[in-house]
Amino acid sequence: MSDVSRREFLAACAAAGVALKLGPFAENAKAASSGPALSIAHFHTSPQAPAAIADEARRLTCDAVNGLGGMSRFISRGDTVWVKPNIGWNRQPEQAATTNPDVVATLVSLCYAAGAKKVIVSDNSCNSASASFARSGIQQAAQKAGADCFILDERRFRKTALNGRALSSWEVYGDVLGVNKLINVPIVKHHGLCKATLGMKNLMGVMGGERSRFHQDLNNTLVDLAVFLKPTLVVMDAIRVLTANGPVGGNLADVKRRDTVAAGTDQVAIDAFGATMLGLRPQEIGYVVEAHARGLGTMDFESLKPRRIELS
Repeated sequence: MSDVSRREFLAACAAAGVALKLGPFAENAKAASSGPALSIAHFHTSPQAPAAIADEARRLTCDAVNGLGGMSRFISRGDTVWVKPNIGWNRQPEQAATTNPDVVATLVSLCYAAGAKKVIVSDNSCNSASASFARSGIQQAAQKAGADCFILDERRFRKTALNGRALSSWEVYGDVLGVNKLINVPIVKHHGLCKATLGMKNLMGVMGGERSRFHQDLNNTLVDLAVFLKPTLVVMDAIRVLTANGPVGGNLADVKRRDTVAAGTDQVAIDAFGATMLGLRPQEIGYVVEAHARGLGTMDFESLKPRRIELS
């Protein structure tokens, strides 16, 4: 997060109009179900200066959450919150392989403003965790916003019954099961096997074990995770998207600006919208189709009459 005071941050959010467990979070997701299901904030321009890009990320995130009624709809006083970005790769933010750090930091600040007692930011990295946490910019930004951002301890994964179609049980990070709320914060990316990394796929980052086995049946394993975990809120970073050679990327020519942040309570709808940020139809993403068929949500995201906020 760029150098901005807490007072300046809260003032910016106020100007934007932001109101300051099947699975472990099912009850929380149900409690937050009243109100808009999908909010999409978009910038008409693509700022180029680093400070302007950071400000864009903060404003888009604030407005996307505000479009749902504000963070206080989801976070209550005293909550412990796990904010789950993509920190899977040793890449810089400009390469769009990891979640925008200012989106993450803004969510941390919004959680505290809503009364959260503690906010945790972490992920099970595919590359070196220490390198990925630092180079992504997420660790520094999250800690500056007051989050506890740490590398996952392999000893703390525990075998957990998922009762899914493809996954009867799997190693889940124990601390995730102990928090009150889970906010999933994916970045929109191409994926060589399943065409797109979106919200449901981002949930793999709280799992341990031999995760390569998930790829033998992604359409079912990802939906099993989404059914089990049921995040309280999904905030999708589509400010920069990786359009090819994902999920790792590296070539800036594969990165496109979409200048968009979407927030929602319907995992299927927000992933369906994310597919369009890559020029795909939701029907082309197998796990989105499967999640829709299981009744987890709707891939007809327009039927939810999303709130659209245009900024410049």
